[in-house]
Amino acid sequence: MRDLTPQFAASLQGGATTLCHCWRLLPRQGAPLGFTDHDADIEFGGTVFSAAAGLEAGALEAKLGFAVGGGEVNGALASAALSESDLAGGRFDGASLEIWRVDWSNPDARLLLDLAVIGEVRRSEFAFTAEARSIAHQFDEPVGRLYQAGCAADLGDARCGVDLSAAALRYAGPATATDGRLEFTAAASGFAEGWFTGGSVEFVSGANAGSRAMIKAHRNHTAGAAIALWASPAAPIAPGDSIVLTAGCDKAFATCRSKFANQINFRGFPHMPGNDIVMSYPNAADVKMDGGSLFQ
Repeated sequence: MRDLTPQFAASLQGGATTLCHCWRLLPRQGAPLGFTDHDADIEFGGTVFSAAAGLEAGALEAKLGFAVGGGEVNGALASAALSESDLAGGRFDGASLEIWRVDWSNPDARLLLDLAVIGEVRRSEFAFTAEARSIAHQFDEPVGRLYQAGCAADLGDARCGVDLSAAALRYAGPATATDGRLEFTAAASGFAEGWFTGGSVEFVSGANAGSRAMIKAHRNHTAGAAIALWASPAAPIAPGDSIVLTAGCDKAFATCRSKFANQINFRGFPHMPGNDIVMSYPNAADVKMDGGSLFQ
C-alpha cells in the first residue's frame, strides 16, 4: 500500500481531475531528461518535464514475487532531446526510468508510481515504443561465469585485455560507396577477408555521427572492403562519412590464439566435452578411447 502525501491526497479528492504522467529518464551518460503527457511543461525536482515529446503511457503491470512486471511508453519522435538517431544508437539502452503521477496545477502534489529500466525500443517512421521493465528483471540476469566452450568476455574489455586501438585491429577512413542502408565500401586494404565480421563500425561524421552498428559480414574486392550490417542505422550512410571499423571475434579458442595471440586470457572452456563426445563409442579408426586426454 502506498503512502500518499497530504497534497496528493487532496488532489485525488478534488472535484476536478488535474493529474498527468511524468517520466524522468536517466541515461547512463548525460543529464536526466523529463517528459510529460500534459499539454504544458512541468518542473519539479530540478528537472523540466517537456510537453513537446508526445508521450503517453500504456498499462503498467505489477506482479507478485520475482516475476518481471512493467509496461510501455509510446511517443512521437518530436523532441530535440529524444531523436531517432539517439534511440537507434543505443543512447537510452539500460537507462533508468522514474514514472510519476503529478497534479499539473500543483507539481508538489505527486506520487512516484514505479522505477523501471528501459528495455526493448521499437521504432517506426515517426514514433517509438519503449518497454519499461521493473527492476525485478535484474534477478533474471546471469551472475558469475558460465561453463561454455566459447569465450565469455567481450573483445577489448578488461577480462579480454586486447587493445582495440592497435592499428592491426581497426581501420579509420571514409566510406567510399554505399547503398545508404545496410552495405558500404571502405578503402581498407591489408585486412584478411572476414577480419571485421562480428565487429563494429563507429560513425565519426555524417548523419549517424556518434552511433555504432554491428558488422554482419566483411568481404574483400578490388574496390576495398565491402561491409554488410545486421541492421540499418537511423540515417542513410553517405559516401564520405568518416567511419572506424573494429575487428570482430567469434569467441572461439582458435580465433583467440591465431588472430589476437591472446589465448592466455581466453575466458571459456575449449576442451569441454560436447554432445559428440557423450554420444560417441569406441571405434578402431578413431582416436584411442583409453580415458586419457583427447587433446594431446
